[in-house]
Amino acid sequence: MKLRLFLDRYALIIAMLIGAVGYPWFRHLDWLLPPLIFFMLFFTFCKINPLDLRLRAWHWLVLGVQLLLTVVVYYGCTFLFSAFSNNLSPTDVAIISQGLMVCVIMPTATAAPIIAGKLGGSIQNLTTFSLLSNIATAILVPAFFPIVNPSADISFVPAMWLILRKVAPMLLGPFLAAWALRLAYEGYYRSKGETRPFTLTPTWASMPFYLWVVLLVVLIARITYTLVTQEYSGWSIAVLCGGSLVACLLQFALGRWIGFHFPATSHGTDYHDILINPAAAEYTVNQRSRITAGQAFGQKNTALGVWMAQAYLVPLASIGPAAYIIWQNLLNSFQLWHAGKRTNSSKA
Repeated sequence: MKLRLFLDRYALIIAMLIGAVGYPWFRHLDWLLPPLIFFMLFFTFCKINPLDLRLRAWHWLVLGVQLLLTVVVYYGCTFLFSAFSNNLSPTDVAIISQGLMVCVIMPTATAAPIIAGKLGGSIQNLTTFSLLSNIATAILVPAFFPIVNPSADISFVPAMWLILRKVAPMLLGPFLAAWALRLAYEGYYRSKGETRPFTLTPTWASMPFYLWVVLLVVLIARITYTLVTQEYSGWSIAVLCGGSLVACLLQFALGRWIGFHFPATSHGTDYHDILINPAAAEYTVNQRSRITAGQAFGQKNTALGVWMAQAYLVPLASIGPAAYIIWQNLLNSFQLWHAGKRTNSSKA
């Protein structure tokens, strides 16, 4: 139990350190990413009955604020750095503006329900938003990126289809597999005249978090390799990394504010949240919505963000989402540590 508690609190930081130090070796394990993501989400979705998924008010508010913030960040950074900085070339301004814009427009991370569940949030509400967020990104990026980078060879329908092809298998594949397993399990016992709901044992229920830790080692190794081997302006990259930290903190804070003031309060919410995730029992509906919306807005699909920046924008703009993954996992580590400390205090 002590080892498990230690890993719950510090595993993300340990994974980032291992990935950064051991990048010459771990970056070659990127072939593990698709199966790790599939099984990580499969075990997460096994906790959810798809019939419990509902759109909430905060889903639309978070999505709307995200889109507005995307436009404000891009044009605001372009204006400010062009007008008031003599140390930046037009290319540097484009790198910073596009990189920070990607930090906002990136969809919710596929791993977000895992962290939200450990913090006491609603796994099913965040799963619903993750599906909505990734579909919205696939539609909006092909419409907005040609305005940001007119030289990019991008047309709406092919780009939307390409993004959906990258996102859909990661989300829908494990979702449908988990649903099929649930139906087969419950159908088998109904055929025997029994009613037995499908549930995971505590060991299997915690599996997604540890799969995410392994995946994080590989992601950090790839990011470290990019930083070590690429040539770039130190000033612009410093501004981009600092700006991505501000974007990370701002989005987590906005999401938590929206979730607290516009909670998911429909009938059955309490029951389903606590049944699926016992950690949610310690919190009120407003607190659970605050945790869930904060992860929905702040925890991003950085792998997709890096790919979008490299494919359609100034390639070095990908440093923005690459730095974002470090900030969001440091923040998640702090939240897990704080949640564990709260749990120990309440037991005492």
